[in-house]
Amino acid sequence: MKVRDLMHKGVEIMAPDTPVTKLAKKMREADIGAIPVGSNGQLVGMVTDRDITVRAVASGKDLSQLTAQDVMTKGVVCCHDTDKVRDVLDIMEGKQIRRVPVTDENDHVVGMVSLGDISKAVPGKAREVLQAVAAHHA
Repeated sequence: MKVRDLMHKGVEIMAPDTPVTKLAKKMREADIGAIPVGSNGQLVGMVTDRDITVRAVASGKDLSQLTAQDVMTKGVVCCHDTDKVRDVLDIMEGKQIRRVPVTDENDHVVGMVSLGDISKAVPGKAREVLQAVAAHHA
């Protein structure tokens, strides 16, 4: 099975200068935990709910003054829409991550795949990866 068969399509990419408060509202409205950050059609980072919590809230920073580029994770691990799902699971396990942006042949973000998405398609292996990722965050 390929990543494109189960990824979430139509992912909105936010600009690096997007206010953190807008990102948080978008996460709440869309019931998502991560938003890709891009510039000129290319992925430059990703903001997760954890990034906002750890890099902004817990640090006592003024959220109204922060933008995506202030809290985003840079050097984001991506996968390609033609990658095999099992290969992406290996990446998730190795990097201890739960969500991976999906790019096309032009490196444009075309979707997002999460461990939850994969668990529906490959339940046994996904459970192992989930346990490994959860242990990392315990």
